[in-house]
Amino acid sequence: MRNNVQRFINRLYQQHQKSSKTFPDKALASEFIDGFFEFLFIPERQKKLSEYELSKELESYKSHLSTLIYDVVGDGNKTQEITNRFFDEVPEIYDALLKDAAAIIQFDPAAESIEEVLVAYPFLRNSSIPFLTPVVGPGVKILPRVFAEYAHGKTGIDIHPGAKIGESFFIDHGTGIVIGETTVIGNNVKIPGRYMGALSVNKGEAKSKRHPTIEDNVVIYSGATILGGDTVIGKDSVIGGNVWLTNSVLPSSIVYHKSEVSIRDKNPLPDVLNFVI
Repeated sequence: MRNNVQRFINRLYQQHQKSSKTFPDKALASEFIDGFFEFLFIPERQKKLSEYELSKELESYKSHLSTLIYDVVGDGNKTQEITNRFFDEVPEIYDALLKDAAAIIQFDPAAESIEEVLVAYPFLRNSSIPFLTPVVGPGVKILPRVFAEYAHGKTGIDIHPGAKIGESFFIDHGTGIVIGETTVIGNNVKIPGRYMGALSVNKGEAKSKRHPTIEDNVVIYSGATILGGDTVIGKDSVIGGNVWLTNSVLPSSIVYHKSEVSIRDKNPLPDVLNFVI
């Protein structure tokens, strides 16, 4: 028994040594996502920072991200290159997220101000993640995945960082929404609630386009499920609630699921409705 325990401890040691050289610190990654998002959009201090203070704080986030990247690549020069590339892209990421926030203001009657959207709408945190993947590069792919899973756990919205998402993207509510890795979403797309997935979970198809393409100005209502890498939802289309789609839809289409609702007196209660709660 003692020998079995020692062998197991040795296996754990080997795995831990391997993991420490491969994966970023999850707690540090979640700290970066929360802190950097708030730095960009939600200043918590009553006192406004000077430009110099903002510059110093930005440098601290550069250092924070460098640590996470170095944990993965283990190369100082490569780490610096990736970090610089990311922060060169930050102004464009910032503008894109503000456009998403503006789309929420435009289409959600409950949203009363840009400040409310930035503080209270969880989807913006998720939609920032796909911008990181092409910037940090394929060599650090695990880092955006860690960021995305943290955001998923906090918001209930699952957006793979590999998804390509256009401008003015609007998710309302969002809990339970899934957007797969090879999904392509155009501009001005509105999603109150849906699932975009693959038709197959065959590992041999991992490098192929497994998820649908959603063109510009599409609205997808709650409960819709759209599957398949060859499925294209044409621009200006409306996909109704509870629709199951595995085929492409022409531009300017309306797709809806028609179901029948019956209303009758509950006495006597039919056996088929004798639910156990």
